[in-house]
Amino acid sequence: QVQLVESGGGLVQPGGSLTLSCAASTQYPFSSYNMGWFRQSPGKGREFVAAVSRTGAGKTYADAVRGRFTASRDNAKNMIFLNLNDVRSEDTAVYYCAADRNTYPPKLTTEYWGQGTQVTVST
Repeated sequence: QVQLVESGGGLVQPGGSLTLSCAASTQYPFSSYNMGWFRQSPGKGREFVAAVSRTGAGKTYADAVRGRFTASRDNAKNMIFLNLNDVRSEDTAVYYCAADRNTYPPKLTTEYWGQGTQVTVST
């Protein structure tokens, strides 16, 4: 079983920065899981944002966030992070972390999800 808990969401002004965290409790060593970030805006489907491979050496980003967002992980603390920089109104969404032992990057079909954290970009 895997439990994922996101935190760090909130209200941020356009052009600002925010850091999201995801704490994991896993059946197998945390370092055996590929981790990902997804988001869902009102009226839209859930979409891929970023992913970090098991060791942290591999990182993948959606075109919409590449160069602005940075994903990372700390295997010693069982956590992953998403640094959001230069945020835009279109980044407003609920952000979810996801875990997958077999697939990189994690897909929408992955079994393990957190409950999500709201990010709102507004003046």
